[in-house]
Amino acid sequence: MCLAVPGRLLDVNGEDALARQGRVAFGGIVKQANLAYVPEARPGDYVLVHAGFAIAVIDEREAARTLDFLAAAGGGEGAGS
Repeated sequence: MCLAVPGRLLDVNGEDALARQGRVAFGGIVKQANLAYVPEARPGDYVLVHAGFAIAVIDEREAARTLDFLAAAGGGEGAGS
C-alpha cells in the first residue's frame, strides 16, 4: 500500500525546476521534499508527499480531512491537535 501524507510547505529552495526542494511540516516534524512534480507550489500551500516527493498541491480543507482520517485510523495526530 502506498500512502501520500499532507503537509504544509514552509519554504522553497532552488531555482531549477527538477532540483527544487522545500521544507514541509507534518505536525511537529519537518522534512525536505522534492518539488519537481508541483512547480506551482508556494510557501503556505499544502502538498501531498510520497517517498520524498510532493506529488500534488491540495487545499487546507482537504489536508485537514486527510489528517483527521489518519488520526482516526491510528496513524498520527489530527489537524485539530
